[in-house]
Amino acid sequence: MDTTHYTFFAPCPRGLESILRDELHALGAADLLARPGGVRFSGSLTLCYRTNLESRIASRILWRVAEAPYRSEQDIYQLAFELPWHQWFLPTQTIKVKVSALQCALRSLTFVTLRIKDAVCDRFAASCSRRPTVDTTRPDILIVAFLDEQMMTLYLDTSGDPLFKRGLRQRMSEAPLRENLAAGILRLSGWQPDQVLFDPMCGGATLPIEAAMIALNIAPGQGRSFAFEKLQMFEKPVWTDLCNQSRAQQRPYTQVPIFACDRNGHAIQTARVNVAAAGFADIIRLKQANSLTIGAPADTGILIANPPYGRRMGDDEQMARFYPLLGDCLKQRYTGWTAYLFTGDLRLPKLIGLSTSRRTPLFNGAIECRLYQFNLFTGGKRQRGSPRTDI
Repeated sequence: MDTTHYTFFAPCPRGLESILRDELHALGAADLLARPGGVRFSGSLTLCYRTNLESRIASRILWRVAEAPYRSEQDIYQLAFELPWHQWFLPTQTIKVKVSALQCALRSLTFVTLRIKDAVCDRFAASCSRRPTVDTTRPDILIVAFLDEQMMTLYLDTSGDPLFKRGLRQRMSEAPLRENLAAGILRLSGWQPDQVLFDPMCGGATLPIEAAMIALNIAPGQGRSFAFEKLQMFEKPVWTDLCNQSRAQQRPYTQVPIFACDRNGHAIQTARVNVAAAGFADIIRLKQANSLTIGAPADTGILIANPPYGRRMGDDEQMARFYPLLGDCLKQRYTGWTAYLFTGDLRLPKLIGLSTSRRTPLFNGAIECRLYQFNLFTGGKRQRGSPRTDI
């Protein structure tokens, strides 16, 4: 077993960096440093496998293979050329180079991308007399470069498909919430599996499915493959043991109080397909219903919703009419509950007519959003009630 410590970077949705840091710490990562958009950490290859398998918040796990100052494209080429790529993967495997930058003085990132690709291929030609080919769609190996004003960092992606692709969702809803963002929202809400959870605007059921996986302690990476399996130093017995340990820690399929609805028939059909494909048809209770008229499924619980907002679905006038109605519904039907509304429409607190207990800045891709918390208690908190069965 390779016990060498490597440096990794785990990108995540912006706003979830501290949650990701805590999660990686719990998984055994060391030297944790949260940065905007992700967390740097160190650990063994076994930890790399485990974080890919078990992290609910990370988008990828990137293995840092080099970091050095640069002044020109030639410096970048030389740094990339000097790396032992042939020790990490084979020339028969396809590659893709992805470059991003912040305050980089170089004129063309496209040219930088080309120079890194040339350096990798030239190193293979010098070492193996064979050059890998480029596949920009489904490469075996993704090489990631990040440039700031002075430094370039090179990574090998160990994940392959982004980690929010759990391999469970069969159909996409009109404005899907990424799985790792849904998991982060659940973590921010403080929801625990013994509490009633209700998503009244569930779309494709991403959030209820994530909640069920958390409740049953199912690793999000079970059932999918990863890019690290294509690296030359991949240790299959270690990986097999990790997967077996993870399955052994799953909880039995018992009833979990997770409820969801959507007024749109197509959305609820999509939700049913996704829930069934995930194996949770007997756990998540789905219903087609209007979120403004359906009753609460229990006396107390956690309501989490991702209401539509104008940039993706509907328009500003529709939302201006909808939010006050939603606020009235929450006040009248959800006394004793805590509600969390995730939206990119920053007018929501003014329009909904409720006092915000907390607001957490988050990003849904490039869209600046907020997670608003509303404590819907009157006359003190009531005792946790049993779920109703009429939803």
